[in-house]
Amino acid sequence: FDNPVLNTEEPATVFSENIDPRGGLDHFQLMSLLDILTYLPDCILVKVDRASMAVALEARVPLLDHRVVEFAANVPTNMKIRNGSGKWILKKILRKYIPLDLTERPKMGFGVPVGEWLRGPLKSWCEDLLNHDEVLTESILDVNIIQRLWKEHLSRQWDRSGQLWGILMFRSWLTEAKRSS
Repeated sequence: FDNPVLNTEEPATVFSENIDPRGGLDHFQLMSLLDILTYLPDCILVKVDRASMAVALEARVPLLDHRVVEFAANVPTNMKIRNGSGKWILKKILRKYIPLDLTERPKMGFGVPVGEWLRGPLKSWCEDLLNHDEVLTESILDVNIIQRLWKEHLSRQWDRSGQLWGILMFRSWLTEAKRSS
């Protein structure tokens, strides 16, 4: 199928193999640049903004002040990473002011307790969406697998929140689509 109107070539971006937008960046610098251009504004900062607004909190991100970012971008990589440990220069400075056990510890993530919510406050919503007869009549999803996942999750045998959440979102969308048609 040859259509001269369609352009099937992918445009060059900072993700393309041979594109280096600033020239001469090492791998770490390029990854940092990509984080600044994509991950921070499209993911992390959005989450901070939404979470803080939800509780009427005005959040600030002091390490993203443009002067700090510009300075950090010009610090050589070997002053940022040493012996496989990142933020080397920042940790060295902080040692003067903050106890070592606070700066030399593993990252601690923030997890949303979806599993507990599905067993607790969202349980009746889940059971409505995972209703055996409705799922069976749709013939899209395997009702036996869904019921097994739900039982394993409820019994705490396994945390099936990841699989169940996708099914619940699909079922919720499908239910709304049926109502609106």
